[in-house]
Amino acid sequence: MAAEFLPGNRVTLLNSGSEYFPALLAEIEAAQVEIYLESYIFANDRVGHEVASALCRAAERGVQVNVTVDGFGGRNFSDDFMPRLISAGVRATIYRPEIGRFRIRRHRLRRLHRKLVVIDGHVAFVGGINIVDDDNAPADMRPRYDYAVRLEGPALRQVHHAARRMWETVSWANFKHRFRFAAPAPTFCEEAGHQAAAFLIRDNIRHRHDILNAYLAAIDSAQREILIANAYFMPGVRFGRALQAAARRGVRITVLLQGKTDHPLLRYAAQALYAVALENRIRIFEYEKSFMHAKVAVVDGYWATVGSSNIDPFSLLIAKEANLVVRDAGFADELRRSINHAIADGGREMLPEELSQQPLHSKLLRWLAYGLVRLLVGLTGYGPKHWQADEETPGLTAESPEE
Repeated sequence: MAAEFLPGNRVTLLNSGSEYFPALLAEIEAAQVEIYLESYIFANDRVGHEVASALCRAAERGVQVNVTVDGFGGRNFSDDFMPRLISAGVRATIYRPEIGRFRIRRHRLRRLHRKLVVIDGHVAFVGGINIVDDDNAPADMRPRYDYAVRLEGPALRQVHHAARRMWETVSWANFKHRFRFAAPAPTFCEEAGHQAAAFLIRDNIRHRHDILNAYLAAIDSAQREILIANAYFMPGVRFGRALQAAARRGVRITVLLQGKTDHPLLRYAAQALYAVALENRIRIFEYEKSFMHAKVAVVDGYWATVGSSNIDPFSLLIAKEANLVVRDAGFADELRRSINHAIADGGREMLPEELSQQPLHSKLLRWLAYGLVRLLVGLTGYGPKHWQADEETPGLTAESPEE
């Protein structure tokens, strides 16, 4: 489904938790009618308790507070926060609770990876930032580098609809039928600024490829520059072909990836693609200053996206994701400058000679990691259409160490 861009929005870029959480907490404290909050992780740390306390206070003053947390990312949420929230009147639900943690089931990979907050139909937050303290990480990975946006205007209707639908669906799935009755419909702001924006989701029904297709359309139309900062980067064949085609027509492509990670398998798998990317004149940087969790991109200084979707098969083919796409030169320039600052401040460029000097066992490790991730995607049954290539038109895929 094509992105529906709506004019008249005000989109404010928020860099990491230091900017995001003060803005979020202020809006929660000002809420009067309803709050929808979705998060993959709701951590038992300082920030988690600050947000939980603000939600409880809102519920106690009569605001209808609806919280949905993923059952895997927030697998301790039921013990850490649920009793306290429910006793305050918060309507909390869990998306796909983890029951058999050691069972390998296809549906276990269908996670709620979205990070959304909608308050009073007045303001929404969309991005990649979980409810977690940026300093709740090993010392050499602090603070996390991530993005979200504060949204006002007509596009907020799209976010509100998605958040309400998700919460009601999960409530019914958990047999909490009493949660069906919603708060009075909020009064939406019809115009708040001058920026055109579209809210996109990825699900397994009508919106399977909306985020992927938005990326592909932007890459296919790029004429000057593509700048991507993404935590987990394993593009499938369609995405890889689009990047290669853009590089061939002279588009400058720069990708900022993790240099430090808590998921080594995915990082090693992504590194297997570096040689192919460099051969296609795609510059690769690894961010080494701290843990990078961003999922953002800028194309030609006009198209920009901020959201929860990684550029990997789990986000683009399996999980529930949400991105905001903005068509505005001012916003795109601000995000572009922020990414370039991160590259200059903490990025290390991957050079061909460095890759060629890697020992064979290192190349083999990365190739095996890449193969294992592809195998896992294949086992889910979601991957063949977008993950496999034919020999005549190869995509951005890994080469074996012998090649």
